[in-house]
Amino acid sequence: MPLEIHWINEDYKEGGRVFDSEWEVDEWVDSLYSDFGGCLRTNVGYATPDEKVFLRLSKELPRWAEYTHALSEIHRDTQIVDGRTIYRMWITARA
Repeated sequence: MPLEIHWINEDYKEGGRVFDSEWEVDEWVDSLYSDFGGCLRTNVGYATPDEKVFLRLSKELPRWAEYTHALSEIHRDTQIVDGRTIYRMWITARA
């Protein structure tokens, strides 16, 4: 049975946005901390067309997991949807 992931980006109108500045990306990613529960929540993820958000989350999720001592695994991939690259990250419980 495939793993059900709750995609946080679907909860926000900004979830599909490509941000103009690094400052906006920093503010947006910082605001996602509670959605990820500091990496204590599992089976949650974020998908975005914004590579800047993806790269920042790639740095922050491991830091959040270390800070909260979360026993989780972080996964990353990309997909092409309607000719557009979508960057995805999600958290599962460590096996």
